[in-house]
Amino acid sequence: MNPSCWSTSAFARIDEATPSQTSTLGEHLGLCRALGGRLFAWRCGAEAVHRFVAARFVTSLLVAALLIGASLLVA
Repeated sequence: MNPSCWSTSAFARIDEATPSQTSTLGEHLGLCRALGGRLFAWRCGAEAVHRFVAARFVTSLLVAALLIGASLLVA
């Protein structure tokens, strides 16, 4: 399944979201973010780092190895 696709109960009809639905969803997401507080911000940050590292796994391993090697040479 393509991750950018999503399904609704529209049964093969392509419907646009109404402005009231979009507004209500925005209010709901704002409430969820407010309830999450710092933990929500940390989780968002961790997910962003994970996406960045996962997309560049080999490069991330190389940079980590270089940093460890450099720290061993300095110490």
